[in-house]
Amino acid sequence: MTEERTLGEPQETPDLRTRTADLFRAMAAAGPGEPGHIGARDGLVSLHMPLVEHLARRFRNRGEPYDDLVQVATIGLIKAIDRFDSDRGVEFSTYATPTILGEIKRYFRDKGWAIRVPRRLQELRLSLTAATAELTQELGRAPTVAELSDRLGLSPDLVIEGLESANAYNTLSLDAPDQNEADATTVLDGLGGEDEALESVEYRESLKPLLAQLDTREKRILTLRFFRGMTQSQIADEIGISQMHVSRLLARTLTELRAGLLKE
Repeated sequence: MTEERTLGEPQETPDLRTRTADLFRAMAAAGPGEPGHIGARDGLVSLHMPLVEHLARRFRNRGEPYDDLVQVATIGLIKAIDRFDSDRGVEFSTYATPTILGEIKRYFRDKGWAIRVPRRLQELRLSLTAATAELTQELGRAPTVAELSDRLGLSPDLVIEGLESANAYNTLSLDAPDQNEADATTVLDGLGGEDEALESVEYRESLKPLLAQLDTREKRILTLRFFRGMTQSQIADEIGISQMHVSRLLARTLTELRAGLLKE
């Protein structure tokens, strides 16, 4: 499969073809890992770096550093060198171009998603995007799930799954302003905080059956002390017993409750 050359793309000159063929012959003559093989391979990489840089420039301004794109494209070039069969009679640059482009596009598919999703869903999203654009132009409106299902030959459930997976492609910073608010509140301001009382839920639930076993007076003393904040003297006046008696009853009740919790 050949790809039409675009303006500014490095041309496969006779000299470049000759040098490329010589280096591939040198690679074939030496075994993998031998100095001759390694040197010829490195020479092919250096010789075709202008092609790598040209293809990487196509993807600038898409949110990824140009240097990273060059590195990814270079990996594609190396894969093309290792897989190329000169006996097929195809120019190396013709063979290498789709391999390099495929490596760059794979990089965007893998790195461009804010949340990692399965490859099948990434590819499904691409199909849905293309089908949505086509149907929108044909219908003059956004297509329905059923129309997308018919166009792609997929079940409605799979179409919905693909549409929902698109939400993982981009994320919103927690510091971004809330577009629904007129003031300067951020998304983070609208999120719930940690409930400090959450840790005590287990203790409260464990105490319920133990409290149910107490007699009426013990329950009342606990209520007055810990829920109404009354002192022992005030509790004594309220119930009609001495403060010392209140102290003993309170200490005994708390000891029983602690023992019950430890036993649980």
